[in-house]
Amino acid sequence: MGPEGANNAGPYSIAPESATMVHMKPRSKFWVELDGELVLSDWRVELLESIGQTGSLSGAADRLGIHYRRAWGKVKEMEERLNVKLIESQSGGIGGGTTQLTPQALELIRRYQLFQAGLKELVDRRFRESFGDD
Repeated sequence: MGPEGANNAGPYSIAPESATMVHMKPRSKFWVELDGELVLSDWRVELLESIGQTGSLSGAADRLGIHYRRAWGKVKEMEERLNVKLIESQSGGIGGGTTQLTPQALELIRRYQLFQAGLKELVDRRFRESFGDD
């Protein structure tokens, strides 16, 4: 072994069997943009799913630990950027109003989940191909 590193390969070479390589794990995040602006992400889809599950924007905000105003702002931002209505609210009534996801919101959630399906496995496989098994 030379003075610069493994097998005289230079100062930035890492031997595949080194302890550092064994413990490396890939991490990735994916999102969807429209005209360079964020429209869908794991968190935004989770917000929409929470609205659908709770039937309430405030309930979804509580569930995610954020302020109602932030949840409302993110939904409005998505609606404006996508030019589609994602929620429909009914005020009043017994127990207060309700908020429902539109069919377009449900379709976006479905497509995003389809897009996400298998990405982690693909990243893991590509990592193993590049860095070897751990």
